[in-house]
Amino acid sequence: MKALALETKQDLCEPAAAPLAGATAPERTCLVTRQHRAPDELIRFVLGPDHAVVPDLKRKLPGRGVWVGLSKALVAQAVKKQLFARGLRDKAIAAADLPDLIETLLRRDAAQGLALANKAGLITTGFAKVEAAIASGKVAALIHARDGAADGKRKMRQALRRRFGENTPPDFDILAGEEMDSALGRGNVVHAALGPGAAAKVFLASARRLALYRGDGETAASDGGPDLTLNEALEQDRAADDANGPDSNKRNKPTGDISWDA
Repeated sequence: MKALALETKQDLCEPAAAPLAGATAPERTCLVTRQHRAPDELIRFVLGPDHAVVPDLKRKLPGRGVWVGLSKALVAQAVKKQLFARGLRDKAIAAADLPDLIETLLRRDAAQGLALANKAGLITTGFAKVEAAIASGKVAALIHARDGAADGKRKMRQALRRRFGENTPPDFDILAGEEMDSALGRGNVVHAALGPGAAAKVFLASARRLALYRGDGETAASDGGPDLTLNEALEQDRAADDANGPDSNKRNKPTGDISWDA
């Protein structure tokens, strides 16, 4: 992607003075709803050199910026109603696929956060091993393959709810199985437990942004339904560790690495 030669201007609705160290970042105004929200609940956009609307997910690009709520539906509205030109007070070309591009970038961030947590030794995979991690109480979050079977996810959530009660950790199914395989460097990952640690915070921040953008939120652990027997759990565990064939959720072996580049 070519470098952006952006003109330095003040963000719309952004104060000229930076907040003092340790102070809460000032709220911004959503271009679509006109509601005031914290920057973490919004997406910043700037103009590129060809008047293209560019998402600034890290909030570091120079230039006048406008903000849209962290929602794919709201970004789609801003594109459809051509609100970026009004907010940026200039010609602004927003691609029709801008909402999908942002989702791709957020998925890449979440996958990279998962890979970082894995390198830090915070990831446990396999049904029985994840269930054991839940029982130990050392779980910061559960991550499921988005295309994994609903039954397995439900049973994991039951175990999480039984162990933690009202303080149940977050539960995500934001990445496809192949994306999880690529991030973790192993095949047929269906369920993963995230342990506590600094790298866990990086993944959780990116995962929550992706879930909110899609409108998924964090899946609540549910009660009810039968538990897997030990033999069933071990069978799923062995299947998930077998990279030479489909696992118990009917996911096929990935044919190649997933690119994280937008």
